[in-house]
Amino acid sequence: MMQPGFFDVEDRLARLSGLGDQLEAFSRTVDFEVF
Repeated sequence: MMQPGFFDVEDRLARLSGLGDQLEAFSRTVDFEVF
């Protein structure tokens, strides 16, 4: 089993974003800076 590299994480986040990441939807609605 290989250790994930730096670009593997970027690819995973891009794929999640393309699928409709729930955290991105929440961040558009909730201002997390107040926390």
